Amino acid sequence: MSLINCPECSEEVSDSATKCPKCGLQLIKPKRSLFGKLVKFVFICFNIFMPIWLIVGMGAATEGMEAMSGAEQTGAAIGTGIGFMLILTIWVFGDIILGLFMLMTKPKAE
Repeated sequence: MSLINCPECSEEVSDSATKCPKCGLQLIKPKRSLFGKLVKFVFICFNIFMPIWLIVGMGAATEGMEAMSGAEQTGAAIGTGIGFMLILTIWVFGDIILGLFMLMTKPKAE
């Protein structure tokens, strides 16, 4: 263990210290654990997958509506709206839950 100079106040600090004891400058950035990195990856993938699911789902739900009668078109439109709201609800609740996990696995400054 050796001593280094703080870039802010030039105080001698241990090279393993995360903060300068005199001025409080962050010397070493804390890193996420393996579980934290996995949670972040899942959060990002979830937010990439959800708009794709929404677009593909809405496209499939409205496919062939021109050949339907008026009542069938109305039923398809209602079903599409319900499906849209269901996907949106899953997206919001998923983001809340995964966001809380990301917050809990955030690296802590020592």
